[in-house]
Amino acid sequence: MGTPLPHDRTGAPRTQWVMADPVIAAVAAHAAGGVAGVVRLEPGLTGLATQVARSARQKIYGLTPAPTEGVHVRVDRSAEPPVVRVSVDLVTSAQDQAAAVAQAVQREVTRAVADATGLTPRSVGVSITDIEPYGAGTR
Repeated sequence: MGTPLPHDRTGAPRTQWVMADPVIAAVAAHAAGGVAGVVRLEPGLTGLATQVARSARQKIYGLTPAPTEGVHVRVDRSAEPPVVRVSVDLVTSAQDQAAAVAQAVQREVTRAVADATGLTPRSVGVSITDIEPYGAGTR
């Protein structure tokens, strides 16, 4: 969404673009879900509460949400450029090394968010909430 700002010294109008947190979360979720060894993204307790509120709001307005389960984004817009921090909760396959999967998720989420938004996350935290013993649902 663009917000008009006061004219700069040249008199040209300026526009500030603000990327909504759920958009960044959807990009991150898509990137994380595509990493080999990730069985699924899984929201924690905070994520479940946020998801319920977001789903209710979207039903009221008739919107179809992009999947963001298991991803939490915080953006400090007071900094220039804005500081983005991403947290991802996921389940890995027992067939893969958990640490290697987490590092791959950090790389892919950082790349995807930077490519899609122009904002490079300062941090991407990955929490592995479970390991599927038989690798059910792996890619």
